Amino acid sequence: MNLEAEILRRRDMRDILTFTIDPSEAKDFDDAISFAVTDTGDYQVGVHIADVTHFVPLGNKVNREAYERGTSIYLVDRVLPMLPEKFCNDLCSLRPGEDKLCMSVIFTLARDARVLKHKVCRTVIRSDYRLTYAQAQEIINSHISPSIATQVAHQSINSELQEAICALNFLAIILRRKRMEAGALDIEQEEMRFRLNEQGHPVDVYFEQPTEANHLIEEFMLLANRTVATLLSKTGKEAVFRVHDKPDKEKLAALHKFERRFGERIPKQTIEMLTIRAMAKAVYSTDNIGHYGLAFDYYTHFTSPIRRYPDMIVHRLVAKYILGERGAQIDADLPEACEHLSDCEQMATQAERDSVKDYQILWIQDHIGQDFDGSIVNVTQYGLFVRLDDTHCEGLVPIRTLSHEDFMEYDEKNFRLVSKRTKKQYVLGDPVRVRVVRADLDMRQIDFQLL
Repeated sequence: MNLEAEILRRRDMRDILTFTIDPSEAKDFDDAISFAVTDTGDYQVGVHIADVTHFVPLGNKVNREAYERGTSIYLVDRVLPMLPEKFCNDLCSLRPGEDKLCMSVIFTLARDARVLKHKVCRTVIRSDYRLTYAQAQEIINSHISPSIATQVAHQSINSELQEAICALNFLAIILRRKRMEAGALDIEQEEMRFRLNEQGHPVDVYFEQPTEANHLIEEFMLLANRTVATLLSKTGKEAVFRVHDKPDKEKLAALHKFERRFGERIPKQTIEMLTIRAMAKAVYSTDNIGHYGLAFDYYTHFTSPIRRYPDMIVHRLVAKYILGERGAQIDADLPEACEHLSDCEQMATQAERDSVKDYQILWIQDHIGQDFDGSIVNVTQYGLFVRLDDTHCEGLVPIRTLSHEDFMEYDEKNFRLVSKRTKKQYVLGDPVRVRVVRADLDMRQIDFQLL
């Protein structure tokens, strides 16, 4: 079936204000938001997701390769996409000013963010604006700079778009507050970024903090994912869920004890890191046990099919069991697929962490012999792990360098190293000043000297 005929089969939403909000460097836009005010004064919010499975049917070569990869991998200097560039940056990407096929969840929301009704359907959209998170945040702050008008699809930002984003932000704030009140974990980790020169060498380290614009998109994606998961569970058919088990009670008790004792001494990022380590890992499963971290009884991944294969599986399940499309095919052996895709995700996460560590080392190699302020973020029998305040690069102060004439005892229970002779101690959370003495890329290791 050609594109024109397919468009006629779908709900036409091309005349409704629609836009994407993504990182500035993004090329694959797999989600868009539409906004309108209904005759009753409520809000119609559409969460539109690229209809990847329309272009990538089961059994073809592209689908098989996507399944094997499982996910796109985002390294510091490049992206290893799950799909070929033709699909992720062209056919499926929700670029402004182009007719695009979507799988959508259309919500009618009261002004207090209550969901009055919802509908899952196939749509055709035409995005009006391609916004970055920074641009969307400027709109939220009502500080519209002249530069944005020329950057956003070569159109001026009108009052309709500004009012839509501000209304959506207000709804997102309420949705987020309700999640937290229900027991969702409030863990926000800033993202480390690197500025690279023309040779690809890091010349600066900086951090991106989540903003209201990030939360806006996050909350509506969560709402769509939760809604689809709930609908799939009601069919009674086997489906793919994103599940997160409750944490181990002993680990949680130890974490709470740690926070009570060291909470004021430890950087917020360290507490969040330790909290994540105490948690079970979120995985894909056909056995729905809920999502502890989000405090959802039902949750799945539906909103990123360009970069995650589980979302493609869910789109096919939606087509067959929710939309009831005749001839719709679904992936075989869902439990096996869940296990494979969970493994792919873990490998991708490790690759991304390794990439960040490599570029930290490359950056710090240019600063051998320089001194930095930091804090002790871990105490082990091998020495002290110190995180630098400005760049968050972590390195080891080997225990052998702490005292040449004394023996250092490792007090695991109290997270400290203690000098046997002088009783001098180094405790988790202590501020320290260190000198960079070694940065080994092959070993992925940074060594500091305590000053």
